[in-house]
Amino acid sequence: MDLSGLFWSAHIDDLKKGYIRQDDKYICLLDGTEFEEGIVYQEDGIFYSAERYMKLHIAQKFGSVFDYLIGLDKKLTGLTEHQNRLLRLFYQGKSDTEIQKETSTGSASTIRNHRFALKEKERQAKVFLALMELMKDRDRHAPAIVEVPIQAPMLDERYNITTEENEKVLAKYFPDGPDGRLKTFDLQQKHKLIVLRHLVKRFEAGRTYTEKEVNELLSFAYDDYVTLRRYLIEYGLMDRKEDGSQYWVTE
Repeated sequence: MDLSGLFWSAHIDDLKKGYIRQDDKYICLLDGTEFEEGIVYQEDGIFYSAERYMKLHIAQKFGSVFDYLIGLDKKLTGLTEHQNRLLRLFYQGKSDTEIQKETSTGSASTIRNHRFALKEKERQAKVFLALMELMKDRDRHAPAIVEVPIQAPMLDERYNITTEENEKVLAKYFPDGPDGRLKTFDLQQKHKLIVLRHLVKRFEAGRTYTEKEVNELLSFAYDDYVTLRRYLIEYGLMDRKEDGSQYWVTE
């Protein structure tokens, strides 16, 4: 499952909820966890429908969808650090006077000005989204871009990848097919990212792996599985516990 694709293509109403429904499944847009309609889920003696259990999952793991989204890289949110902090305080329901004291900002009227600026940003975003949607109907020359990973640790030109470029790189370095072995990992950084994003798809989202299991899966693709494992962590495609006892997919 391409979690980043689901996330970026989701309607704003679904993004606010943090999950979508596809066929008989509810899929979390934040980590890919799935719950099936028609199954009753139990926790602490309480029974939940699939959708209610999805809401509980998001609350327990992320606190709220707001908490998850506000924690994304600033290149994804478009927020400065100051705007990010203000939005967190607004979300907590604090008054302008309380925020002024907590942030040591000039006066309560200064906070109101920040509220106005953020409202203006919202209006601009709506117009921009409308323009982009209208443009898509006319711009037949725009290349298809591979979706940016939600948990990318640092966004830069490495993530500017067209689907055509992605396919060419994979065909070159996986000569026996996409499920085959990797020819080499002595690659430029952008090509490393393409290869790693392909390899991480061999792991199941929502499942935890031991280090031995990770090594075994990666060894089918490349002899130097230790290097692959390290880069998957560095690029934010997988995460692990500090003691290395558990690994999981983050994208």
